[in-house]
Amino acid sequence: MIRFEALTKIYGPRRAVSSLSFSVAAGEAVALLGPNGSGKTTTLKAAAGLVRPTSGGVQIGDPPREAADPSARAAISYLPQRVSFPEALTGAEALEFYRALRGAPTERVAQVLRFASLNGSSARAIGTYSGGMVQRLGLAVAMLPDAPILLLDEPTAALDPDGLGAFYGLVERRRREGHTMLFSSHQLGDVERLADRFVLLVEGRLVADFSQSELAERLSSRGVLRVRLARRVPGLLETLRPLAPGVAWSGDELIAAGPAAVRPRLLDLIREAGAEIRGLTSEEGRLDALYREVVEQST
Repeated sequence: MIRFEALTKIYGPRRAVSSLSFSVAAGEAVALLGPNGSGKTTTLKAAAGLVRPTSGGVQIGDPPREAADPSARAAISYLPQRVSFPEALTGAEALEFYRALRGAPTERVAQVLRFASLNGSSARAIGTYSGGMVQRLGLAVAMLPDAPILLLDEPTAALDPDGLGAFYGLVERRRREGHTMLFSSHQLGDVERLADRFVLLVEGRLVADFSQSELAERLSSRGVLRVRLARRVPGLLETLRPLAPGVAWSGDELIAAGPAAVRPRLLDLIREAGAEIRGLTSEEGRLDALYREVVEQST
């Protein structure tokens, strides 16, 4: 549905994106991750046909068309990182303008107002909106056309809890309907909840591409088991190291890093050694820690 083919974009002396190649399948939700300035916005703008590649390109749809082709743009709904509207217009007037522009049916205005939790504010001038309300209006505009592809640049920026809930509802509904989504976010909670795949950019280069299952495996291997014992048992660390090489004491706690699959056997070995277990906790690997690790390895 979306294919980046050695996309490169150079602005003067700065290379924003470098030989970027990856695909987003129909019905898939892919998250673009990366530090500030890593090329996420340029990548999304290129997919929306708003940036002309220096070399390479982006193909949209089936059959594939260049992103700048009008027929390709008709298949896309794009939410930019910074949303703004004429402040004198009401929310309903702004939506009606964009509805007519995209040829959406009249009833879509009322639907997206309800989805975006803006019903009670639609008659107010946009100049009276908070930043979060303006962002919700931007989301409502992006949801007006029944476009099969959603391109969302930092869609949860400035959203309050109500707006965040509305956003999740909007996107999850579109996903159930089989829409394709490519989005960027610094909110790792959004990524974990919404994405099927995770594409990590650093300095305009693709440095990692994880599926949900691959990410789960990577996070599982970074999990930690903490077992509090009544007392230290001599030789216990040596018994456990074949399964958990980094196992160590911290006071009266045993700390063993590794995948969840080995934890039941670790507990069996602890009991077989005669140790009295007073308590235990397990922690799964964190996406933010993995993200930082991959970024640090790539810079």
